Amino acid sequence: MQKFMKLKKNIVLLGMMGSGKTTIGELLSKKINTEFIDIDKKIEEIEQLKIEQIFTLKGEDYFRKIEHDITQSYLKKNETSKVISLGGGAFLNKKLRQTIKDNSLSFWLDWESATLVKRLKKSSKRPLIKGLNENQIKNMLVERNKFYAKSDHKIKCENHKKNEIVDKIETVLKKNES
Repeated sequence: MQKFMKLKKNIVLLGMMGSGKTTIGELLSKKINTEFIDIDKKIEEIEQLKIEQIFTLKGEDYFRKIEHDITQSYLKKNETSKVISLGGGAFLNKKLRQTIKDNSLSFWLDWESATLVKRLKKSSKRPLIKGLNENQIKNMLVERNKFYAKSDHKIKCENHKKNEIVDKIETVLKKNES
């Protein structure tokens, strides 16, 4: 296990649902030997419900409020920096986006829309896209990309293996360290 740097800021991974934030976050945190936090998993632990159940039972507004509160709590814990995977809609929240911009390095895991649509159509556990057709999913992606584009770094993921994506992020981190 390589321990090459002492992070000064949290690393925040963002992007559309299905973009691999959790998978890449886990691999990256192992590679740079730091803690990994998946915000959606933390929400599920705290609420003792799956995300889709929260949407069904309590609604999207409730979900967005707890997503905001839980994300803020992890962003502000500064004992040690960590890798944080956001939910797909979290970076759309202006207050969260500002906290991330102020205290973290953000990385947008950017994929071609066709790749994401293909991945998302297979998933039954994504409440915001249930019942949406391909064009509606693409429209959501276009809208969200306007926010994702405000990240510090855009990582083009198409045609790259997981470890190659992690290496791209690591390269950016090394440049930021010096």
